[in-house]
Amino acid sequence: MSWFPTSPCTPQACIQKPSRPASWVRRLVRVLAAVSVVAAALVVRGTSPAWSRALVRALGIRIEVRRGFAVYGGAGWPREVGGDGSALIVANHISWLDPLVMAAALGGTPLAKQEVATWPLIGGLVRRSGALFIVRGSLHALPEAVARVSAALREGRSVAAFPEGTTWCGRGGGTFRPAVFQAALDAGVPVRPVALAYREDNQQGSTAAAYIGQDSLLSSVFRMVSVRRLTIQVTVLPPLTAVDRRHLARAAEAAVVCVTGQAVRQTGRVLHPSGLTVG
Repeated sequence: MSWFPTSPCTPQACIQKPSRPASWVRRLVRVLAAVSVVAAALVVRGTSPAWSRALVRALGIRIEVRRGFAVYGGAGWPREVGGDGSALIVANHISWLDPLVMAAALGGTPLAKQEVATWPLIGGLVRRSGALFIVRGSLHALPEAVARVSAALREGRSVAAFPEGTTWCGRGGGTFRPAVFQAALDAGVPVRPVALAYREDNQQGSTAAAYIGQDSLLSSVFRMVSVRRLTIQVTVLPPLTAVDRRHLARAAEAAVVCVTGQAVRQTGRVLHPSGLTVG
């Protein structure tokens, strides 16, 4: 049985040209640097977020980590807790690069779909980051995946997950699905929401890093290196705890939306700036 969260985002509808493109020389240098990092990672044993940081730098992308806050409303919302120790880190999902960014910026163990492990070159680098892999769309595999995440959290590792279940272009966002939040409850650790946003050097939002629809990995990489200066803002929000995974999912989603300003759900449907909707 397959169950796939869907997004209305497509390269044709969502991808915008950079306001300040990089020169062809700079693009070539970045591609060669990225290939060199991946090649080096494949011959060195062990796992380390350093490889993730090296690839992000090679692609010409700057990581900017911020501390943020969120405003919650209504009774029964999860409470904020202290930030020490392991946590389930949950973020909005835009790019194939997101798991590596989370490993590079926060040192968390990323949770990625199983297909990523088989990707040429990049798959090896994701494995070097210490990632856990999940069979996306399989309800039968979900309990085992939650158990593996919970076990990692009990070991004192923080795990970074993307509960939207699919990528969006960054101008809109999907529903945070509650399943993975059960791992935090089982392990007795808090949930830490994180908001991701890709921006050009003039602070204009960028869709260059988006990996959406029928996009190819090669096209996505080419768009990234084509932006003169691309920054990913990683806004770390206060951790949350609750006794119910659905409340955690709703609160984490609301916290992220407070930062990103993405279109959010209304009457059970997800809105997108293009005017498209998905249930």
